[in-house]
Amino acid sequence: MAQSSPSKTVRALAAGRVQLIACYGTSLTYGGAWVGQLDRELQRLFPCNVLMVNGGVGGMASPGGVNGLERRVLRTHPDCVFLEFGINDAYDGYKIPVETCRSNLVTMIDRILATNPECEIILMTMNPTLGKPKDVRPHLEDYYQVYRDVAKERGLLLVDHYTNWLTVLQTDRAAFDRFIPDGLHPGALGCSIVITPGILSALGLGGGFEESWKAYLGQAAETKTEGPKEGARQR
Repeated sequence: MAQSSPSKTVRALAAGRVQLIACYGTSLTYGGAWVGQLDRELQRLFPCNVLMVNGGVGGMASPGGVNGLERRVLRTHPDCVFLEFGINDAYDGYKIPVETCRSNLVTMIDRILATNPECEIILMTMNPTLGKPKDVRPHLEDYYQVYRDVAKERGLLLVDHYTNWLTVLQTDRAAFDRFIPDGLHPGALGCSIVITPGILSALGLGGGFEESWKAYLGQAAETKTEGPKEGARQR
Protein backbone atom coordinates (compact mmCIF):
# COMPACT_ATOMS: atom_id res chain seq x y z
CA MET A 1 0.00 0.00 0.00
CA ALA A 2 2.81 2.43 0.84
CA GLN A 3 4.69 3.98 -2.05
CA SER A 4 8.46 4.25 -1.97
CA SER A 5 8.21 7.06 -4.53
CA PRO A 6 5.66 9.84 -5.00
CA SER A 7 2.49 9.07 -6.93
CA LYS A 8 1.68 10.70 -10.27
CA THR A 9 -0.49 13.30 -8.55
CA VAL A 10 2.18 14.19 -6.01
CA ARG A 11 4.82 14.48 -8.74
CA ALA A 12 2.57 16.89 -10.62
CA LEU A 13 1.97 18.94 -7.48
CA ALA A 14 5.69 19.03 -6.74
CA ALA A 15 6.27 20.31 -10.27
CA GLY A 16 3.94 23.21 -9.56
CA ARG A 17 0.95 21.98 -11.56
CA VAL A 18 -2.53 22.49 -10.15
CA GLN A 19 -4.29 19.18 -9.53
CA LEU A 20 -8.03 18.68 -9.13
CA ILE A 21 -8.71 15.71 -6.88
CA ALA A 22 -12.20 14.20 -6.87
CA CYS A 23 -13.30 11.96 -4.00
CA TYR A 24 -16.22 9.76 -5.06
CA GLY A 25 -18.07 7.27 -2.93
CA THR A 26 -20.49 6.67 -0.09
CA SER A 27 -21.23 8.51 3.15
CA LEU A 28 -17.73 7.48 4.21
CA THR A 29 -16.56 10.01 1.62
CA TYR A 30 -19.42 12.53 1.73
CA GLY A 31 -19.23 12.93 5.50
CA GLY A 32 -15.72 11.59 5.95
CA ALA A 33 -13.34 13.89 7.83
CA TRP A 34 -10.49 12.38 5.82
CA VAL A 35 -11.40 14.49 2.78
CA GLY A 36 -10.83 17.75 4.63
CA GLN A 37 -7.80 16.38 6.45
CA LEU A 38 -6.21 15.29 3.18
CA ASP A 39 -7.01 18.64 1.59
CA ARG A 40 -5.40 20.57 4.45
CA GLU A 41 -2.25 18.46 4.40
CA LEU A 42 -1.84 18.72 0.63
CA GLN A 43 -2.49 22.48 0.80
CA ARG A 44 0.20 22.73 3.46
CA LEU A 45 2.68 20.85 1.31
CA PHE A 46 1.67 22.34 -2.05
CA PRO A 47 0.03 25.74 -1.40
CA CYS A 48 -2.48 26.91 -4.01
CA ASN A 49 -1.97 23.85 -6.21
CA VAL A 50 -4.74 21.60 -4.84
CA LEU A 51 -8.43 21.68 -5.73
CA MET A 52 -10.49 19.11 -3.81
CA VAL A 53 -13.99 18.03 -4.86
CA ASN A 54 -16.17 15.82 -2.65
CA GLY A 55 -18.64 13.94 -4.86
CA GLY A 56 -19.68 11.44 -2.21
CA VAL A 57 -23.35 10.73 -1.50
CA GLY A 58 -24.75 9.15 1.64
CA GLY A 59 -26.31 5.77 0.89
CA MET A 60 -25.00 5.63 -2.67
CA ALA A 61 -23.74 2.32 -4.07
CA SER A 62 -21.97 1.60 -7.36
CA PRO A 63 -25.10 1.72 -9.59
CA GLY A 64 -25.64 5.29 -8.42
CA GLY A 65 -21.93 5.87 -8.82
CA VAL A 66 -22.12 4.94 -12.49
CA ASN A 67 -25.23 7.06 -13.05
CA GLY A 68 -23.83 10.11 -11.29
CA LEU A 69 -20.28 9.91 -12.59
CA GLU A 70 -20.68 12.57 -15.28
CA ARG A 71 -22.38 15.10 -13.01
CA ARG A 72 -20.33 14.55 -9.88
CA VAL A 73 -16.90 13.71 -11.25
CA LEU A 74 -16.27 13.94 -14.99
CA ARG A 75 -17.61 17.46 -15.43
CA THR A 76 -14.97 18.69 -12.96
CA HIS A 77 -12.16 17.35 -15.23
CA PRO A 78 -10.22 15.67 -12.41
CA ASP A 79 -6.53 14.82 -12.47
CA CYS A 80 -7.00 12.26 -9.69
CA VAL A 81 -10.05 10.29 -8.50
CA PHE A 82 -10.53 8.32 -5.30
CA LEU A 83 -13.20 5.60 -5.56
CA GLU A 84 -14.94 3.68 -2.74
CA PHE A 85 -18.34 2.01 -3.04
CA GLY A 86 -17.64 -1.45 -1.61
CA ILE A 87 -19.22 -0.86 1.78
CA ASN A 88 -22.62 0.01 0.29
CA ASP A 89 -22.49 -2.55 -2.50
CA ALA A 90 -22.16 -5.10 0.31
CA TYR A 91 -25.39 -3.93 1.98
CA ASP A 92 -27.89 -6.79 1.81
CA GLY A 93 -30.82 -4.47 1.23
CA TYR A 94 -29.42 -3.31 -2.12
CA LYS A 95 -29.02 -6.88 -3.41
CA ILE A 96 -25.98 -6.00 -5.52
CA PRO A 97 -24.03 -9.13 -6.56
CA VAL A 98 -20.25 -9.09 -6.26
CA GLU A 99 -20.08 -9.39 -10.05
CA THR A 100 -22.12 -6.19 -10.42
CA CYS A 101 -19.87 -4.41 -7.94
CA ARG A 102 -16.95 -5.34 -10.15
CA SER A 103 -18.56 -4.44 -13.47
CA ASN A 104 -19.71 -1.06 -12.16
CA LEU A 105 -16.26 -0.30 -10.77
CA VAL A 106 -14.65 -1.19 -14.09
CA THR A 107 -17.21 0.95 -15.93
CA MET A 108 -16.38 3.97 -13.79
CA ILE A 109 -12.65 3.43 -14.30
CA ASP A 110 -13.07 3.10 -18.07
CA ARG A 111 -15.22 6.22 -18.33
CA ILE A 112 -12.80 8.28 -16.26
CA LEU A 113 -9.85 7.20 -18.40
CA ALA A 114 -11.80 7.76 -21.61
CA THR A 115 -12.25 11.37 -20.53
CA ASN A 116 -8.68 11.79 -19.29
CA PRO A 117 -6.23 8.94 -20.00
CA GLU A 118 -3.71 10.57 -17.66
CA CYS A 119 -6.04 10.67 -14.66
CA GLU A 120 -4.70 8.85 -11.61
CA ILE A 121 -7.39 6.56 -10.18
CA ILE A 122 -7.01 5.40 -6.59
CA LEU A 123 -9.19 2.58 -5.26
CA MET A 124 -9.92 2.23 -1.56
CA THR A 125 -11.26 -0.44 0.74
CA MET A 126 -12.76 1.09 3.86
CA ASN A 127 -13.51 -0.10 7.39
CA PRO A 128 -15.10 -3.25 8.77
CA THR A 129 -18.48 -2.79 10.44
CA LEU A 130 -19.80 -3.86 13.83
CA GLY A 131 -23.25 -4.37 15.31
CA LYS A 132 -26.25 -3.92 13.04
CA PRO A 133 -24.16 -2.43 10.19
CA LYS A 134 -22.19 -5.71 10.18
CA ASP A 135 -25.31 -7.87 10.30
CA VAL A 136 -26.56 -6.35 7.03
CA ARG A 137 -23.15 -6.68 5.35
CA PRO A 138 -22.25 -10.35 5.94
CA HIS A 139 -20.04 -10.59 2.84
CA LEU A 140 -18.26 -7.23 3.06
CA GLU A 141 -14.81 -8.75 2.60
CA ASP A 142 -15.83 -10.19 -0.79
CA TYR A 143 -16.69 -6.72 -2.04
CA TYR A 144 -13.45 -5.25 -0.77
CA GLN A 145 -11.57 -8.04 -2.54
CA VAL A 146 -13.04 -6.75 -5.81
CA TYR A 147 -11.16 -3.48 -5.26
CA ARG A 148 -7.91 -5.32 -4.58
CA ASP A 149 -8.32 -7.50 -7.66
CA VAL A 150 -9.24 -4.66 -10.01
CA ALA A 151 -6.41 -2.47 -8.72
CA LYS A 152 -3.93 -5.25 -9.42
CA GLU A 153 -5.38 -6.06 -12.83
CA ARG A 154 -5.47 -2.43 -13.96
CA GLY A 155 -2.24 -1.30 -12.34
CA LEU A 156 -4.02 1.22 -10.12
CA LEU A 157 -3.01 2.51 -6.72
CA LEU A 158 -4.87 0.76 -3.87
CA VAL A 159 -5.28 2.09 -0.35
CA ASP A 160 -6.34 -0.97 1.66
CA HIS A 161 -7.72 0.72 4.76
CA TYR A 162 -9.56 -2.47 5.71
CA THR A 163 -6.37 -4.25 6.77
CA ASN A 164 -5.38 -1.28 8.94
CA TRP A 165 -8.80 -1.12 10.55
CA LEU A 166 -8.54 -4.83 11.35
CA THR A 167 -5.26 -4.11 13.13
CA VAL A 168 -7.04 -1.53 15.29
CA LEU A 169 -9.96 -3.87 15.97
CA GLN A 170 -7.74 -6.80 16.91
CA THR A 171 -5.30 -4.73 18.96
CA ASP A 172 -7.58 -2.37 20.86
CA ARG A 173 -11.34 -2.86 20.61
CA ALA A 174 -11.97 0.21 22.77
CA ALA A 175 -10.02 2.37 20.33
CA PHE A 176 -11.97 0.91 17.40
CA ASP A 177 -15.24 1.79 19.13
CA ARG A 178 -13.91 5.28 19.81
CA PHE A 179 -12.88 5.73 16.18
CA ILE A 180 -16.16 4.34 14.75
CA PRO A 181 -18.82 5.05 17.40
CA ASP A 182 -21.80 3.84 15.36
CA GLY A 183 -20.03 0.78 13.96
CA LEU A 184 -20.11 2.16 10.42
CA HIS A 185 -18.90 5.75 10.01
CA PRO A 186 -15.39 6.68 11.20
CA GLY A 187 -15.24 9.97 13.09
CA ALA A 188 -12.59 12.65 12.73
CA LEU A 189 -10.22 10.97 15.21
CA GLY A 190 -10.40 7.62 13.42
CA CYS A 191 -9.82 9.30 10.08
CA SER A 192 -6.78 11.14 11.45
CA ILE A 193 -5.24 7.94 12.82
CA VAL A 194 -6.16 5.42 10.12
CA ILE A 195 -7.51 6.81 6.85
CA THR A 196 -5.62 10.03 6.20
CA PRO A 197 -2.17 8.65 7.13
CA GLY A 198 -2.90 5.60 4.97
CA ILE A 199 -3.67 7.78 1.97
CA LEU A 200 -0.65 10.02 2.47
CA SER A 201 1.60 6.98 2.72
CA ALA A 202 0.12 5.48 -0.45
CA LEU A 203 0.77 8.77 -2.24
CA GLY A 204 4.39 8.67 -1.14
CA LEU A 205 3.95 11.23 1.64
CA GLY A 206 4.13 10.72 5.39
CA GLY A 207 4.86 7.76 7.63
CA GLY A 208 1.53 6.01 7.23
CA PHE A 209 -0.89 4.16 9.47
CA GLU A 210 1.71 2.15 11.36
CA GLU A 211 3.42 5.30 12.57
CA SER A 212 0.23 7.13 13.55
CA TRP A 213 -1.23 4.05 15.28
CA LYS A 214 1.97 3.50 17.26
CA ALA A 215 1.93 7.15 18.33
CA TYR A 216 -1.72 6.88 19.38
CA LEU A 217 -1.07 3.77 21.47
CA GLY A 218 1.92 5.46 23.08
CA GLN A 219 -0.10 8.51 24.02
CA ALA A 220 -2.93 6.35 25.35
CA ALA A 221 -0.51 4.36 27.52
CA GLU A 222 1.10 7.54 28.80
CA THR A 223 -2.27 9.02 29.72
CA LYS A 224 -3.27 5.82 31.51
CA THR A 225 -0.01 5.77 33.46
CA GLU A 226 -0.37 9.38 34.54
CA GLY A 227 -3.86 8.72 35.91
CA PRO A 228 -6.32 11.48 36.83
CA LYS A 229 -5.02 15.01 37.21
CA GLU A 230 -4.88 16.58 40.66
CA GLY A 231 -8.26 17.96 41.59
CA ALA A 232 -10.02 15.62 39.17
CA ARG A 233 -10.75 12.99 41.84
CA GLN A 234 -14.34 12.43 42.71
CA ARG A 235 -15.33 13.65 46.14
